[in-house]
This record gives sequence, structure tokens and C-alpha cells, in this order.
Amino acid sequence: MEYRCFDNTYVVRLERGEELTACLLQLAEAEMIDLASVQGIGAADHIVAGVYDVAEKQYHQQTFSGAFEITALAGNLTRMDGKPYLHLHITAADPHHGVIAAGHLNSATISATAEIFVVVCKGRVGRRADAEIGLNLLAF
Repeated sequence: MEYRCFDNTYVVRLERGEELTACLLQLAEAEMIDLASVQGIGAADHIVAGVYDVAEKQYHQQTFSGAFEITALAGNLTRMDGKPYLHLHITAADPHHGVIAAGHLNSATISATAEIFVVVCKGRVGRRADAEIGLNLLAF
């Protein structure tokens, strides 16, 4: 991972073989980022994405392996229990231009590169576990 900071924005480039979420958490720790918006594009060969079922209070995850374009990566970075917390969603396309993965991103291994912008916001927003919904919600 390489990155540069311009004003309040980190421009991040991930390399082949790097795991996207681990790199962003590493960036947040190294740069002490408490609150940010995340967006990006790239290519991956291994993606784990899930869709949350509120009634069951669990994610239904699926693993995808192959050649994929990350057409949209969006989400945020906050803190929970003092540690960086990512909430990212992804949409990825297969070689036939079909969407193969969409939903909450658990992990993605980069196959070529990824270009990610992390826009830091002034302030701090935490997370709290919500027993009724079963998710870690924003805590102001």
C-alpha cells in the first residue's frame, strides 16, 4: 500500500495481493483517523461479501473467486472501542459485465490495483452494539 495526504484526503493505491480492509485499517491506525468517508475502484480476485438479514440478525456471506472489477466501493470509517471500524459496501463485475458481488464487504484481495480515496472529517463518531437490530450502529 502506498498513500499520500492532500488536505483532508488520503489517496491510497493498493498493490496486487494486498487485502483491502486490512490495508484501510492499517492506514487508520497509522494516521490516527477517527472519522472518514471511503470510496474506490479497482480489481480483485477474491471477494467475501454479505447481505444482512434483520430477522435472523446475521450476515449471509458469499465468497467469490475469479477476475473482478470493483466498480464501486463506498462506506465509512469510524471507531469502536478505540479501534478503527470499517463499514464498506462493494459492487463488483465479472468478465461478462455482470454484477457478481454486491453488499457488505468483509474482504477483498487485490488482483491488479485499487485506487481508494479516504476523506477525513473533523470530529469523532463511535459505534455501539444494538441488540434489537443486531448491528453496530453509529453513536454520536
